Amino acid sequence: MQNRYIDLIEQAFVFPQSDFNLDNGNLTFHGLPLMPLIREYGTPLRITYLPKIGEQIEKARGWFAQAMAERGYQGQYHYAYCTKSSHFSFVMEEVLRHHAHLEISSAYDVDIIERLYLRKQLDKDKVIICNGFKAPLYTQRIAKLINLGFRRIIPVLDSKEELNEYLSAIIGEFEIGLRIASEEQPEFGVYTSRLGIRFTEIIEYYQQVISPQQRTKLVMLHFFINSGVKDTMYYWNEFRKALKLYCELKKICPSLKAMNIGGGMPIPHSLDFAENYDYEYMVGEMVGLVADTCRREGVPEPDIWTEFGQFTVGESGALLFSVVREKQQNDRETWYMIDSSLMNTLPDIYGIGQRFLVLPINKWHNPVKRVQIGGQSCDQMDYYNQEVNGQDVYLPEVEMGEPLYIGFFNMGAYQEALSGFGGLKHCLLPSPPHLIIDRDDNGTEIFRVFSDSQQPEAMMDILGY
Repeated sequence: MQNRYIDLIEQAFVFPQSDFNLDNGNLTFHGLPLMPLIREYGTPLRITYLPKIGEQIEKARGWFAQAMAERGYQGQYHYAYCTKSSHFSFVMEEVLRHHAHLEISSAYDVDIIERLYLRKQLDKDKVIICNGFKAPLYTQRIAKLINLGFRRIIPVLDSKEELNEYLSAIIGEFEIGLRIASEEQPEFGVYTSRLGIRFTEIIEYYQQVISPQQRTKLVMLHFFINSGVKDTMYYWNEFRKALKLYCELKKICPSLKAMNIGGGMPIPHSLDFAENYDYEYMVGEMVGLVADTCRREGVPEPDIWTEFGQFTVGESGALLFSVVREKQQNDRETWYMIDSSLMNTLPDIYGIGQRFLVLPINKWHNPVKRVQIGGQSCDQMDYYNQEVNGQDVYLPEVEMGEPLYIGFFNMGAYQEALSGFGGLKHCLLPSPPHLIIDRDDNGTEIFRVFSDSQQPEAMMDILGY
């Protein structure tokens, strides 16, 4: 009986896959050999592979175009990138290069919009959906953009009081959206989302407050489910309620033309993802449900907007580590200690028990063993194993010679912001260097170090030493 790591993978999953393969026994990521990068840049190492971002945008457009064509759908599809997933300039530039629109959620996103405009990377016709709870600074900056001539800004009202701030600050006409306060999942800690306006209040609010206004038009209804687009009874039930509300609102609001389906589609965090999630099926079901509901209610089919963040950027990211020591702490638990901290570099592991796809870079033909992965901080929770992610971690055995290198993949969304990029980390462990990888028009790889490993002097300055 074979007991090698590669045998375990080939028996349990379809492998190789489109984004993961072997080259001379070592792992490749999006066709990119990883061992040469480790030898040149060392570990820990954070990677962003830019071409994957554009690939995701075009995939989604293709799925919606196919679904709409098959159903004779009369509305259009629009892709917006949810900027909070990653605000980095290299991500935003790649998103805009593929002509995606933007969804923002903070007053400080407006600073990014202004700088992108000054760099001539977006113009005043770019659609910018302004979501989230809006403190006064946020509404003031939205109004400033509109007054500066950004013609496609759509503030999505999170509360009934928000509109008054725009009416008092914006010169001339402007468009708005409304966010539905959806019911949360049964196991969630609260019953109704803290964001948005209640289902039962939206029609009356439109009739009494929005409709009489001469300077504003309601153009978008926003539906968001925190769990994302999933094939569950809960998701489809909430989606049907939102569509019914759209149809009721459309009958009394001729300017309403867009249904914004917030909440992203999931990305692979295990090698069996493709067996459990069918993107084309989900898009087809969404488009079909919108079409059927609108035709039954006798209203025109809306333009469909999506705001995909993690789906856009998540699969572009990887974190590579070295296993610096093996520790056998008892008869059952083998620890692989890595050269960084999981709490610091992948805070979703610690905060919400997030799973990531963990694979070895080398030694695929070594015997396999069940392990716990431990970080270097002194915190008890700085680890990754079955108790955190619901699945045992298996990796090749460590041996003398070249270290075992491992990667956490598809972690390109949220982690930098949540871990505080460039700031202090737990136990003063430094941030790893960040390598950006692109391809030119001839397909040749281009490498750029976005940031070097954090130096002690930078941390001492922050601490006042």
